[in-house]
Amino acid sequence: MTSAPPIGKARTIALISLFMASFMELLDATIVNVALPDIERALGAQNAELQWMVASYTLALAIGLITGSRLGDIYGRKKIFIIGLVAFTVASVMCGAAMNPEMLIASRALQGFASAAMIPQVLSSLQVMYKPSERAGAMAGFSALAGVAAVSGPILGAILTDADVFGWGWRTIFFVNVPVCIFAVICAVKFVPESVAPVRHKLDLSGVVILAVGMMAILYPLTMGREEGWPVWTYLSMALGVLVLVGFVLLQRRAEQRGKEPLVAVSLFKSRPFAAGIAMMFLFFIPMNGFFLIQTLFLQLGLEYPILKAGLTMIPFSIMVPVLAGISAAILARKIGRVVLQLGPLVVAIGFVVLIFTVQGVGGTVTPWHLIAGLALSGAGFGMVVAPVGIFVLSEVPTKFAGSASGLFNTTSQLAGALGVAIIGTIFFDALEGSGATSQSAVFIDGFTSTMWVMAAGMVLASVAASFLPRWASESDLPDEVPAALVGA
Repeated sequence: MTSAPPIGKARTIALISLFMASFMELLDATIVNVALPDIERALGAQNAELQWMVASYTLALAIGLITGSRLGDIYGRKKIFIIGLVAFTVASVMCGAAMNPEMLIASRALQGFASAAMIPQVLSSLQVMYKPSERAGAMAGFSALAGVAAVSGPILGAILTDADVFGWGWRTIFFVNVPVCIFAVICAVKFVPESVAPVRHKLDLSGVVILAVGMMAILYPLTMGREEGWPVWTYLSMALGVLVLVGFVLLQRRAEQRGKEPLVAVSLFKSRPFAAGIAMMFLFFIPMNGFFLIQTLFLQLGLEYPILKAGLTMIPFSIMVPVLAGISAAILARKIGRVVLQLGPLVVAIGFVVLIFTVQGVGGTVTPWHLIAGLALSGAGFGMVVAPVGIFVLSEVPTKFAGSASGLFNTTSQLAGALGVAIIGTIFFDALEGSGATSQSAVFIDGFTSTMWVMAAGMVLASVAASFLPRWASESDLPDEVPAALVGA
């Protein structure tokens, strides 16, 4: 049943509720990174457990996104949004109250599943609340907020942790969600309209379970194998995970051929641009998310930066992301087409190389001022990709597959994020153990620079994959104003 959309002040309050949920979800994807060294000391966490504190959130979000969207279509977007928001509140309390690494990892996973329930309902509700002629302003606000949240996590996380409110330390980054969530729930109950999809989608719960089992069978040994000494079971588990994912693809293909509604429409990959775009996203987001993990460990554990100094060091990166995101989607995508997606990863790679030579040249006395150029270039390249990539990847998808393609597009970026933390984190910690340096800063410099070379190579491969995307996106898909370009971020 669909209720009448609110108007005036009621609609504004409903919009604030939706925006708050989106802001918290995007913030919690990155805010934990900067607090990892403090969490490690407080909970006695191992390196692999630190990786899981980041990866469990993105993996759960990735696995649940498509199902969360369909639950809203079937049972009501407002209802599922509120359930997700309440679950996110409970999970945030559990994260802040965690007494050991295992509890924090499990609570982070619950946060991810809760986000998967509430986030798909946000854009759907905006479509219901605003007439087509009114949506530009709401979408611009949503886009700007998303851009701010996505790049401000490390900075806000550092400020909250350093403030040590009530002696909570790192726990503050989770407890701060609670009052925001409660306010958002109250607003949503009263003002967000209820709506369902005109065409009822079906749930593919078996597909969700198989995908989760396959990903866990790969990610768990990939993350834990280094600390366990890579016993035989780690390789067997990863091989089993690959077989499960192959079976998942075959089952999804058979379901689609029988006219059912699978979790993933495998026929989408018959389109070379879409297949190339998904490959590019994996190659891009794996090293990018790995960078977010290792840079905070390098700054705080290797260079012994205080947490606030480490967070503020990322300001050049954070500034350049929204600036180049807006310019790329609104201007460069029109002027040079897919070349913007070929250049973006290369700019990131150049930024990584600048950071490598800077750190190697200056050594353990490197300051945030030394890192400005490399971080600014990396942020600029990141912004060049995140805003326009969806326009090109989805540009040749048939209309009937638009929903499935969009869901798979968003799921891919989250899965790549989880893989990035596991793969790059493992490479980084292996490099630390293999370093022959004698001082702590020198050990971390060896680990950081060698891992950054791997990530720079991944960016070059992402640029190559981008060359298989359509030369130009449809003019109707391109934004007219810079703020709206930030939706992809």
